[in-house]
Amino acid sequence: MSKQLQAIRGMNDILPEQTPVWQYLEQQVRSVLTTYGYQEVRIPIVEHSALFSRGIGSGTDIVEKEMYTFDDRNGEKLSLRPEATAGVVRAGIEHGMFYNQVQRLWACGPMFRYERPQKGRYRQFHQVSVEAYGMTGPDIDAEMIMMTARFWQRLGLSEHVVLELNTLGTLEVRSRYRAALIEYLADYETQLDEDSRRRLTINPLRILDSKDPATRKIVTGAPSLSDYLDDESREHFAQLRQILDDAGIAYKVNPTLVRGLDYYGKTVFEWVTQSLGAQGTVCAGGRYDTLVELLGGKPAPAVGFAMGLERLVLMLETLQLVPEHVSNNVDVAVVAVGDGVAHKVLPVVEHLRDALPSLKILMNCGGGGFKTQMKRADRSGAAYALILGEDELSAGMVTIKPLRTGDEQQQLPLADVASFLKAE
Repeated sequence: MSKQLQAIRGMNDILPEQTPVWQYLEQQVRSVLTTYGYQEVRIPIVEHSALFSRGIGSGTDIVEKEMYTFDDRNGEKLSLRPEATAGVVRAGIEHGMFYNQVQRLWACGPMFRYERPQKGRYRQFHQVSVEAYGMTGPDIDAEMIMMTARFWQRLGLSEHVVLELNTLGTLEVRSRYRAALIEYLADYETQLDEDSRRRLTINPLRILDSKDPATRKIVTGAPSLSDYLDDESREHFAQLRQILDDAGIAYKVNPTLVRGLDYYGKTVFEWVTQSLGAQGTVCAGGRYDTLVELLGGKPAPAVGFAMGLERLVLMLETLQLVPEHVSNNVDVAVVAVGDGVAHKVLPVVEHLRDALPSLKILMNCGGGGFKTQMKRADRSGAAYALILGEDELSAGMVTIKPLRTGDEQQQLPLADVASFLKAE
């Protein structure tokens, strides 16, 4: 017997009992983004691998170890997208969206990285990526952060997340600092963890963010990036902090905060939580002013962030912050009593759908006795069962039975049912 087919490890099904929470989260995020004037862009899941190696950086963990890359039938090297920003930039360049223009964009969907699956972190995961192009000042950085703060407020998560900020300076600043950091860490190379030794000459700034205790101890004595900052970066960061202070947005400056992608510069930020056990990041972003030019476009300043939906869903469920109305329950279940009655009831139900288009109505199909249908109606979570048989249809009446309150059932003319349900 052949082995039963199962989902690929780290690529999980989201089942019907789970999807209402996802829909609620996505609805809240979409609502906030729309009120801030951000427009959705939908980009392909598959791109040329060179897009990511050039944009994200060939020395990053994502490109080196985590991308799903393959040759297609034409011999072109393609990759499943590990993040959305590079694809959004590619689309913007291709369709002439950036040069001398301001764009506020967002994208949402599955991303793919080959890494060890763990709670809230999978090989196929879902992100919301938010991008703003054409603005150089700290005001747009602040808007991004304020918008994320509004997400937490909407979702009831404000008390469970902490904002961390840093500035990485310009490319020239990071180049000078990189040389100093490598010189310092070279003396401790044998004491660094394996990942940090590999990153030493490829992406040394990531060592600052190592979770290995021994490496973290070494990093405490490393040169500080702040000592290498140029005046422009210092002023940009100071203005950003002032705007956040004036808006009452609390934050912590974390001088070891870096991003895992090469394209970041100046502002970087993360929202972190302790609510999932060990500290985890639920939202991260910053400026990437050189990325558009790096990928072949005219220079265009940019800032953005990404949020992992799996972790946010897990937080909502763990902290019991999912509203009671978020469920798959229907409003009304229709019970058709008697042989051959269902085909007469269906048009009646369609008229009811026309009158109340937002009402969730579950029509019993496939037959079944009265008791069986009533059990189905109860399991649906409906507030009411509408019972229709030959007698009701002949008299133009419907029996309405409350399923949640214990109230007595009643009969109403079919013409009055919509008004009754609308008032409930």
